[in-house]
Amino acid sequence: MAAAAAAAVAAAAIILPAASASPDTTSTARPAASGPALKAKATAALSNKISAQGAFLVDGAGGKPLWSKAADTQRSVASTTKIMTAVVVLETSGVDLNRQVNVKQEYRDHVTENGASTADLRTGDTLTVRQLLHALLLPSGCDAAAALADSFGTGDTIGARTKSFIDAMNAKAASLGLTKTTYDSFDGLSPGSLSTPRDLATLARHAMADATFRDIVKQVSTKQEATNGRTYTWFNTNQLLGSYPGAIGIKTGTSTPAGPCLVFAATREGRTVIGVVLNDPNRFVSAATLLDSAFKSDTAVTMRLRQLPPGAQSD
Repeated sequence: MAAAAAAAVAAAAIILPAASASPDTTSTARPAASGPALKAKATAALSNKISAQGAFLVDGAGGKPLWSKAADTQRSVASTTKIMTAVVVLETSGVDLNRQVNVKQEYRDHVTENGASTADLRTGDTLTVRQLLHALLLPSGCDAAAALADSFGTGDTIGARTKSFIDAMNAKAASLGLTKTTYDSFDGLSPGSLSTPRDLATLARHAMADATFRDIVKQVSTKQEATNGRTYTWFNTNQLLGSYPGAIGIKTGTSTPAGPCLVFAATREGRTVIGVVLNDPNRFVSAATLLDSAFKSDTAVTMRLRQLPPGAQSD
């Protein structure tokens, strides 16, 4: 995650058309590939287009795996960690999304000390939990993550409260069966926030079942007003939104150990597909290519990425 800049393959692949058989030197036609051989060809063809070190594509409704690459290899996941941050907040018993949270200087210091992505929350401003979730998930604000962890953790100090919040993140991962997911930060700044493409896809399916989460992550931008009248404008770092027809989320992440990461989703003709690419320098094109394989389209070929305006956060 940068400040304002930045076993084996187990696949149930989308089956692509087989090439026409060619005659050999004796003019005897070779049988067309079928069954496992055809699937292997399709998998190899798609693999050649995906630059991710790890990837997973799943049907959003039933959870059927559609394609994978090193799906169970544990990696650093950078700001995709914030999906779990949001889940823990949203699933807190009796959560009040209109609860007001005062921005502390410590949240800004956290960003400055780590050179982290920020929602540029101003000390002394008061925002609601719902607004902080926007600040967390669109510009990938580590200050917003700190505010939420401090507000929803328990203890007598900021350190104690944020630690208890991270403990809650790990407990939620365990309850969801994410056996290869562990967190040691609330925002993914630490390389010790680890997961796998398969686990992240499971988490994403769970998160997208929440209407508030779903509504936030699909927004290209938002304007939110603090109680003192200050207006915040945040742009979504997920450039797939507004570029790939049907894209509805979910979260970017970038750091030196993790590389560029993306958890993504799109809906077409009533079908939702969710995917993950980890450590992928071409994450948006790879995501579009994987979605095309599910939707049987060729959008990735002509897709032009939405550009972030000057000064917007990248992640």
